[in-house]
Amino acid sequence: MGGFFGVVSKGECVQDLFYGTDYHSHLGTMRGGMASATRGQEGFDRYIHDIRTTQFRSKFEVDVQRMAGNYGIGVISDFDDQPLLIVSHLGVYAIVTVGRINNIEELKRRAFEEGRRHFTGVTAGDVSPTELMASLINKKESFVEGIRYAQEQIDGSCSLLILTKDGVYAARDRLGRTPIVLGSKQHAFAVTMESCAFFNLQYSHLRDLAPGEIVRITEEGVEQLHAGGGRMRMCSFLWVYYGYPASTYEGRNVEESRNACGAKMAQREKLEIDSVVGIPDSGVGHGLGYASESKVPYRRTFVKYTPTWPRSFMPQNQTARELVARMKLIPIVELVKDRKLLFCEDSIVRGTQLKDTIKRIFNIGAKEVHMRVACPPLLYGCPYLNFSRSKSENELIARKKINLIEGRDESAPCEPDAEYLDSDSEKYQEMCRLIAEHIGITSVRYQRLEDLIDAIGIGAENLCTYCWNKKG
Repeated sequence: MGGFFGVVSKGECVQDLFYGTDYHSHLGTMRGGMASATRGQEGFDRYIHDIRTTQFRSKFEVDVQRMAGNYGIGVISDFDDQPLLIVSHLGVYAIVTVGRINNIEELKRRAFEEGRRHFTGVTAGDVSPTELMASLINKKESFVEGIRYAQEQIDGSCSLLILTKDGVYAARDRLGRTPIVLGSKQHAFAVTMESCAFFNLQYSHLRDLAPGEIVRITEEGVEQLHAGGGRMRMCSFLWVYYGYPASTYEGRNVEESRNACGAKMAQREKLEIDSVVGIPDSGVGHGLGYASESKVPYRRTFVKYTPTWPRSFMPQNQTARELVARMKLIPIVELVKDRKLLFCEDSIVRGTQLKDTIKRIFNIGAKEVHMRVACPPLLYGCPYLNFSRSKSENELIARKKINLIEGRDESAPCEPDAEYLDSDSEKYQEMCRLIAEHIGITSVRYQRLEDLIDAIGIGAENLCTYCWNKKG
């Protein structure tokens, strides 16, 4: 998915930029980058590194010593090299983006037809979405006009930061699918996707940008250039999985939401179990909520070894991902053997890694292993953000079991009937039974969509729930 951080200061901003960007490392898997500029001067300091196997801080700790400036932007990207440096009639600027452009081929074709000869920001043979956004912005006579035009042209979503010698522009995508939060401290202002980046850098929360809002940040403050507003469809998965527990979006803290989500799952059943377990890291908040509501003790049956093992989805190779997932989670045998356990997980995508984990738990000696999933079954790939970029809908475990019930090949394309979206229907229950059987667990239950929406707490009308019911 990716995340970004920007800062404008009357003094040096590079340290804040470095640590603020680093606080987005959980959102991206491929590239990290920073750019800085000094007030009123031409030129930028810029560095970009591959962060697939090494932490952001390790890759940039030397570069930080070489950078200087009052203004800066940084990004953790899951796809292309950023920030890009652009020379245009609007001036020289650096740009970072977060989002997804589905009609990139159409926009590229139109650009060639209009006389553009080439794009330079190529990643894995594709046009850089960030450079494409810059090319659209440059069609207009101001950054505000250009940003609004670019966002109207794309199918998908795009939030962005633009660094100039006169300040930083920030623009939230038209439907607010990703957050942008403004903060301030003495002599400095910052903009971030994860508000958790503010606290240790001593920034106070100012406000969230509205969907489609555009602002310019200078040493004097934040100037609104386009009000935006209107309809918002923010990604629900930020509260379920992607968001960091210490972050707050639209007034709703991530950890509070996950606690409420777990509690709602516990309210719908009475199960005889010995302990509740949250699969680290995102399942922990849900598990704590379940344990508190059910009055069943929470136990750290798994501990996560993070000093040397990165996140499990970072490697591009599935075999490597499975190895990382296996090696980083260490079970505590004494808390497993002869116990009835309930695991809370944020979601089940394909179930491959989870199947291996459950097998290990039973081999240790668990009596029962129940799984409670913090969101409904995933039935659709996300067309707005990149968290499902490499996954085919036909690989989703729920889709495979639907095909099995309907007598089709497991990998055949299908459009799920309405019954598979109804938690009380017989087909839905059979789908869950087959998923539990496939993974090897005693039982599985998914969060009801209405309960998840209530746990998030900002209203169904403000949330994107496309991956569960195709309503984006």
